[in-house]
Amino acid sequence: MIIDGHNDLVLHCWRGEPTEHLDLSTAEAAGFAGGFFALYVPSPPTPDPTEIPYAVPLPAPIPHEEAARIAEELFAALCALPVARATSADDFRSGQVTAIVHMEGAEPIAPDLSNLENWYGRGLRSIGLVWSRPNDFAEGVPFRFPASPDTGDGLTAAGSELVRACNRLGILVDVSHLNEAGFWDVAAASDAPLVATHSNAHALCAASRNLLDAQLDAIRDSGGIVGVNFAVTFLREDGSLVPDTPITEIVRHVDYLVERMGVDHVAFGSDFDGAVVPVELGGASGLPRLVDALRAAGYDDGAVAKITHDNWLRVLRATWH
Repeated sequence: MIIDGHNDLVLHCWRGEPTEHLDLSTAEAAGFAGGFFALYVPSPPTPDPTEIPYAVPLPAPIPHEEAARIAEELFAALCALPVARATSADDFRSGQVTAIVHMEGAEPIAPDLSNLENWYGRGLRSIGLVWSRPNDFAEGVPFRFPASPDTGDGLTAAGSELVRACNRLGILVDVSHLNEAGFWDVAAASDAPLVATHSNAHALCAASRNLLDAQLDAIRDSGGIVGVNFAVTFLREDGSLVPDTPITEIVRHVDYLVERMGVDHVAFGSDFDGAVVPVELGGASGLPRLVDALRAAGYDDGAVAKITHDNWLRVLRATWH
């Protein structure tokens, strides 16, 4: 059974586009049991970086009212998918695809948090405070290489209150896309395990979106988890957009995180349908090839079970009420 930290299938469905990586009929046969299905209110598209170094300008913030309207449409698109929706870790089982309702960027949440409990009642169980662009709660990291994630200010007062409210309700707070100052503010405000649903090791790929060793240590010490992102630009040492990147690059990040944090704190966070992933993997139907690569790298049955699903289940049980 494979539980995954991030996909953007809902966005493609909302746009009426075909999936790139996550055909649910074949994904289930490959052992994909679901994971975090993002409600992402899109900004205008920006071109993929083709040269190194790169610094992609951030799009403008999206007003709450507009984001709230689009989030309603995204949620309806998610509800139309042939998947179960999880409000308990026990909702995941083999032979069924189960979705965690995840908000990637908190713009649909009112700055006074007045609609947060309503979203919780509808099944929202995970929030990424930002998708890179700034909002009322925090600042994200611009897409840069090579670059540090130390790119701006930390959480706003509303952002700190949102973290505390998520702790009270039992909503997971995702630090992926958040800048370094915001990360440390979440670490100070939260009493739940720190979670990066789809991020990698900055020591191996110096993209601004990746996590510094000190951040990895803090996630480990909190009992948290990092879902390894399959995006080739966050995997490769040179940061280049090369679709022919081998899946051993994913294993390389798994190895580093396991050595740094321990095997209990590492999982998958594919970014399917939201990034260019290795052609060798292809998509969710190729996940057995990745599992085989982990076994070839020396991971035994117990370690593979932790990385593919047990670690996510442990963190969900620790976070959700």
